[in-house]
Parts: sequence; structure tokens; C-alpha cells
Amino acid sequence: MLAKLFILCTSLLTVCASYATTHHPFTLDARLSVKVPGNPAVSYELRKNETGNGNYSMEPVKSLPIHISGQINETDNKIRIKVSITADEDTYFKYSQNISTGYLHSDCQFLMPGFWYRRNLLSPKEAPSFHTSSGWTVREDRLSTPLTGIYNEKSGMYMSVARIDLPKYDALTTHKEGEVIVSGRTSLGYTGFEEINSNANLSFGYPFQETPKSYIRKLTLAPPIEAFQEIKKGETINLEWEVFMGQATDYSDFVKQVWEYSYDTYQPKPLDTQYSSTPEKMKQTIVSYFADSFVGDKELKFPSGAHLMVATCEKNGIAEVGFIGRVLLNSFNAYEYGELNRRPDLVNNSNSVFASYLEHGFTKNGFFREYVDQDAGKETDVFSIRRQSEGIYAMFHYLQYEKEKGRKHPEWEARIKTILDRILRLQNEDGSFPRKFKDDFSIVDKSGGSTPSATLPLVMAYKYFGDANYLKSAKKTAEYLKTELIDKADYFSSTLDANCEDKEASLYAATATYYLALVSEGKERQYYAGLCRKAAYFTLSWYYIWDVPFAKGQMLGDIGLKTRGWGNVSVENNHIDVFIFEFGSVLDWLSIEFKEPRFESFIKVIRSSMGQLLPYEGHMCGIAKVGYYPEVVQHTNWDYGKNGKGFYNDIFAPGWVVASLWELMSPGRAEEFLLKGK
Repeated sequence: MLAKLFILCTSLLTVCASYATTHHPFTLDARLSVKVPGNPAVSYELRKNETGNGNYSMEPVKSLPIHISGQINETDNKIRIKVSITADEDTYFKYSQNISTGYLHSDCQFLMPGFWYRRNLLSPKEAPSFHTSSGWTVREDRLSTPLTGIYNEKSGMYMSVARIDLPKYDALTTHKEGEVIVSGRTSLGYTGFEEINSNANLSFGYPFQETPKSYIRKLTLAPPIEAFQEIKKGETINLEWEVFMGQATDYSDFVKQVWEYSYDTYQPKPLDTQYSSTPEKMKQTIVSYFADSFVGDKELKFPSGAHLMVATCEKNGIAEVGFIGRVLLNSFNAYEYGELNRRPDLVNNSNSVFASYLEHGFTKNGFFREYVDQDAGKETDVFSIRRQSEGIYAMFHYLQYEKEKGRKHPEWEARIKTILDRILRLQNEDGSFPRKFKDDFSIVDKSGGSTPSATLPLVMAYKYFGDANYLKSAKKTAEYLKTELIDKADYFSSTLDANCEDKEASLYAATATYYLALVSEGKERQYYAGLCRKAAYFTLSWYYIWDVPFAKGQMLGDIGLKTRGWGNVSVENNHIDVFIFEFGSVLDWLSIEFKEPRFESFIKVIRSSMGQLLPYEGHMCGIAKVGYYPEVVQHTNWDYGKNGKGFYNDIFAPGWVVASLWELMSPGRAEEFLLKGK
């Protein structure tokens, strides 16, 4: 065996091709690193030897323990790169490549789906972004698609590289930084972009690395990591990537084209397992959460679903109207289910929730008391447009249901009108709403990223009360969304526990414009539908279309979790979850409106996949109680504070998770509410 670490800097090959879409040549360079534990690095040059028909081999100036051969296949605007690595001796290695796009780095925006959008400049410097470096490489399981794309804003041209031989297995490492040797076999590689000589380069290879920093937990950058895989004498490892090139009208079109390419390339299929239950079977299990979580001995009655311990799922005193608690929406869902299925316990519990909030659930100025810790005797005095909106949304569903049953609630209607009027006072001239504020209407966070959450109850108010002023306000929000989020392709700060690019901003933008399309006609309907579709592609880009591998001993892998259909959360919070709510209905509607079969197919993947971790007897998935669906699902080398890849954080919020899954399993709610009697 070689006694040193060889970094074999190569000029592997240059591929020059002219394509109808790009007319752009590119160069591909590679290097090989061979590690013998405990020894420093030595570099060896390689000579490329072309063997014809797109095949090549690498010839070193000295004898080496590894041979590399490859093949290039060109079709239209795609180039398939196949690499074979064969060992003459047992060796630890890492293989790296980069493609010079020929684009000036300063002219470009970047994409790593589900983790990196544009330059991540809306994220803080403590998370991966251009604030820290103009080049980043990450392990593939961070990404909803193992792909990096670079978009040239000046020319409209773009280039992406995707891993084709999808990783199927993983192994543990003993350290989180520096040069590390994996303990077994991993198929995870890395991907990313780097600035080299002022040009934008696609960088990719195997096994994984993360540079210039790794990201190990929320707002915690750590030193870089470089992994080495053992290859046995006589063994061959085959790797495959595809370069895809095209032209887009803007960054949004670039994201759309890359998502469609990715979906067509990987073609994710719905799961056909014991987890893909019917909606009714899932609900029969979830109602265990409704019954068990009810807290009825405090001023505010509520289902406990925020900041619980995974190990016990014991109730606490935290009543949160929206966001991670969703106490009013869960109470309505339990109420509706209870009436339909002769469960008086659920009906009575929900009625007591609504009664307690009607009496004790509002501030002096008429806002919802958003977050009340009744054990500690504390509550927030900073309110959010999101929690307020989600509370109103839930109550509109309750009031509409009751109206259809012939039951009236004039006190609740008056309360909702009051809170809506208070919210209208907060709307800015440009149509936006401040993210956070106080009961006296003073602004704490003027950011407009949460604005689309307000659109939903405003449209519902228009329909329920017949007041056109609410619709006028909702349409003003849409103009803000178009100008500041959708046209700029900047979806940010919708989630309340982070301030960065996030999935929920695009999801809410798509849902908001979906609501407006439903209550519009003709060209106006087409206008909102177009905005909805544009935002939806960004939302879709956050959802996994492949199954990341786990190592033996990592619970999520051991129980067989497939990540396809699950969504990454945000740049700050790099885990997957089941945040979907009405976006399933949005995709159903868009698939018909635009005759897009990909939307129809992918929502089937999502619906089949998101039930996998539903805890029931004999299938508890690491959760203490039946029906308490997990929240922080850690699928990559990152943790939310505890446990890391393959496990959950020790604290979770099943309140919003259950509410999200219930809406996923109740498609068409908005259409039923808004189109009834039309």
C-alpha cells in the first residue's frame, strides 16, 4: 500500500460540444485523493489517455494503487459521465470533479434544491450563504434532488449536474470534521459550486465532503469535512453523473425547468407498503392524539401539541393558536370527525376548547392570545400575522360547518370580525403585513415574508361575510406577493423560528394565489393561477424525489423510511417534515388547470409517503404514544439539538404535524368552502 495520501490533480479531459440550446463548450477536470491513515498528502499528476468512442483512462507518472476509466455520452443538451474506479491494493480514496461553466461567477445565481436558492443572502451568516463564502459543496443527502445548478442571469443560460446512480447505502464516521474514514460502505457523494479564476464551477464527487464549512445544527457552521471510502483489491466502484444545459427566461423559469428535468430523470413512484393507508385509516389512528392530548383543567382548554418530549409525549400547559400548536384547527378536525363517527368525547372536548377561547382567548385589543404557557403563567406579548391568520382560518371552517348544520354562533362571528378589522389596520400600502407586532399595533418585525398566510382568511371572510373589503385586501396581498416574492424569486421568513429562505413562504404564496383564483373568473382567474403555478415550482423543489440512505443503527433507516415526498424545511433548519397542509389540494387543482401530469403524479407520491411514521401498536417509530406523529425528522448529518441523522430531536410539536396530515387527507377543503353555492 502507498505510504502517503496522494492528491492526484488531473486535467482529466476537455469536452467541447455545441448544443442547440446553449452553444457553449465546457471543461471537466478531476482529481483523485488516496489516503493511508496517519500520513500526509502527496500530489501526483495524471495523464489522460483517450481510448476512442468517448472512453478514456488515466495514466499516472508513477505506479498507483487505483486505476480510473470513464466514458462520455452526449445526447442533445445532456452529457452522461460514467466513471469506474478499480483498486490494485486495498486503498482509501476520494474522487473529485469540477466543470467550468465559462460563466462569470458574479453573473450567476445558484440552486441546490431544498437547501440553496440564489445566493442564500436572506439567510444569516451563521448558516450556509454568500455571507460566508462564494462557493459551497455539501453532502448529497442535504438536498431534495442530488443536483447543483448554476444560472447565468446575463445570458439566461444554465448548467446543472445531477447524480444518476442514486446513493443506496451509508456508513457512520467517527469524526465530524477534517479527513475522516467512513466505518463501512457509503454511496453518498457531494455536490456544489465553487468560484475558480472568477468563473462559476460545478463541483461534485464521491464520497462526500462539505466545504468551506459543514453545517451541523441550527445556526452552527463547523470546520470542513472530507470523507474517504475504502476500496478492496480487485474491486471496482462505478459512478455516474449527468450534465444538463438549457436556457431560461429568469431564475423562476430555471427552477421550473430543473425541477421538471429532475422529476423526469428520477421518476419517483408512490409507495406501496403497509404505510400507504387510506385517508380514513390514517385518521382512525390520528384521533388517538386528539383524545389523549386534550387538556381540560386550565383556563384555556386545548389539545397539547407544542414542545413535548418524544420519549413520553406527556401533555403540558402550552396553548398555541397557530404555527406549531394549531390548537383551534385540531379542535375543529376532532369536532367534525367526532360528529361524523359518533365520538361524543371528541365533540365535547372541542366544544370546551371553543368556549374557553371565546371567553379567555383574546387580548385587550381583540387579537388571539397566540402562545400561552399556562404551567409557567407566561404568554407572549409579541404577535404574528401567521398565528393570527391560522387561528381565524380554523374558526372559519368551524363556523361554516356549524352554519351548514343550522347552528349559529353570533359571538364568535363578532370576535372574528373584530380581529379581521384589527388585522386590516396593520396592512401596509404595498399590500404586505408585518411579520410580528404587539397588541398596541406597534411593529416588531416589518418583514413581509409571512404576508400570504393572511390571504387565506381574508378570502374566506369575503366568502363567509359577503364583504368585498376583505377581498380587496386579499388582492392587495397578492400584488405584494407578485412584486416582492414571486417576481423576485425570493421566498423567505414565513416560518416563525427562523429568518431565511424557507419552503413555507413559497407554499403559502402558492396557496394564497390558489384561493384568489378560486373566487375569480376569466383573465383574473388565469392571472392568479399563473402566479400560483410559479410559486408552486419553488415549493416542489423543497420536496424529496429520492430516498436518502441511512447507516445501520440509524433508526429511520432501520425501520425503512423512504424520504421521497417529504419536504426539507429551510436553510436554517435542515431536516425533513410533513408540512403540506393544503398544498396537496393546490397540486390537485394545478394538475387539472394546466394539464400537468407531473403534479398529479407527485402528489400521489407525497400522500403515499407521508404516513410512514404514523405510530400505532407494533409500529411505534420511536414515539411514546399512538397517533403522535413525529416532527423533526433528521435525515442528514445535522441535528436540531439532539441525536442527529436517522433520529428525531428529543422535543417535538405533533400539534401542527397532525393538522398538516389531516388536511393532506382531506383534499378540496378550500374549494368546498369557497365554491359552495357558486
